[in-house]
Amino acid sequence: MKNQYTIPALLAIAALSFIPVSLKAQEGQIQFYRPNNKQGINTFETSKQDSVPFTGLKVKVGGGFTITYQTLRASNTATPVVKTVGTATGNVNAITPLMDGFNLPMANLYFDVQLADGIRLNLTSYLSTRHHEDTWVKGGYLQIDKLPFLHSQAIDNIMKSVTFVIGQYDIDYGDQHYRRSDGGNTIYNPFVENYIMDEYATETGIHIYYKCAKTGLFAMGAITNGELNATTLASTKTDAETGETNKYPPAFLGKLGFDKQLNSDLRVRVSGSFYSVSSANSSTLFGGDRTGSRYYNVMSNPTTAAGTTLSQAVDYNAFSGRFNPGFSQENHSYMANLFVKYKGIEFFGTAETAKGRTITETSTRGAKQFAADITYRFPEKTENFWVAYRYNTVSATILGNTQDVTVNRSAGSLGWFMTKNIMMKGEYVNQEYQNYDATNILNGGKFNGFVLEAAISF
Repeated sequence: MKNQYTIPALLAIAALSFIPVSLKAQEGQIQFYRPNNKQGINTFETSKQDSVPFTGLKVKVGGGFTITYQTLRASNTATPVVKTVGTATGNVNAITPLMDGFNLPMANLYFDVQLADGIRLNLTSYLSTRHHEDTWVKGGYLQIDKLPFLHSQAIDNIMKSVTFVIGQYDIDYGDQHYRRSDGGNTIYNPFVENYIMDEYATETGIHIYYKCAKTGLFAMGAITNGELNATTLASTKTDAETGETNKYPPAFLGKLGFDKQLNSDLRVRVSGSFYSVSSANSSTLFGGDRTGSRYYNVMSNPTTAAGTTLSQAVDYNAFSGRFNPGFSQENHSYMANLFVKYKGIEFFGTAETAKGRTITETSTRGAKQFAADITYRFPEKTENFWVAYRYNTVSATILGNTQDVTVNRSAGSLGWFMTKNIMMKGEYVNQEYQNYDATNILNGGKFNGFVLEAAISF
């Protein structure tokens, strides 16, 4: 049962509070760092501002814990289709009945280590999540903002604008991944769930940043292995498009943007980015989340759940409410983002287009996503409360469907930071599925209701 992992996860976080003081560090003692609390909101790439003096090795142990209560209800108009799935037989287009209740709490564990002046390490683990209820290492990376061991004044001057990030970590495609919920860490997200088409993957590679504080211009170039799970095994599969044995070339990313506080009231950020991989073992840009969606069990089927080798419906459909276009072999995606904050009013917009295919397809398909968030934080100065609205829509060509499909979502939220580390928020969501064939469980599909969420991050 999944719940057996929740108590150990909480005990693990609690036990960390007894680590000797010599191994602790406040946020202000870690250089070029994004706090895991309210202070980290609207932080994208970490700043090059050198405001923390290095006084020796520092270790900060942190955590994130989130629990939700949902009142969601789902329905559809799909034609009944009776099939046998594993040992279960029934209508695979029936919707699982839902009731009000708590969902599995999620917990994260963070280690941030200041190794040297301008060099820090991050290691993140999921202690308990919906999709991986046991403990999993998410990844780790080394961030280099200085190169003191080279003892070169010329290099020191270059590094005032350059940052290297090396390891297994979130690929920096688009800006939305800086605002999304990630397992037990939901403190940066003014809403409960992420986008319908959720762009998130951890891959092994290197990102190189150039940031000019004076002009606000920044650029990033990156190369990764293009895989969530690295492999050294040669492929035995044939690419249907080329007719050749599949190959695993690297993936390439890039980003250009402008981000500047124009005056005390107004900040403007605009960016454009891309992610491209021509062939992969299993590209997961739109399915790399190992924690699962925040809308539990919506648009699920009890027969399929009973017939799966996994234990519960939340396992078989861990990403319920999301849309994955299935670009596992080839993926070329582009995103533009606009963020504007004027006093307590924030706007965050996304326009995205993607093309890709599976290894059995001979041509690419397309998907488009648009989203707009409006958030008002108040009162002035503290901004401990907020009210927000999001509209999110996805349209795409999918395998086996006679026409392009569309998924629309509207969500409104209210939130309260009781302290910089403790947050509560409530969201009402309405999501609808359009143009799915009559034999697809998502035909005429929709769900709506309230989700309440409480979070602690430190």
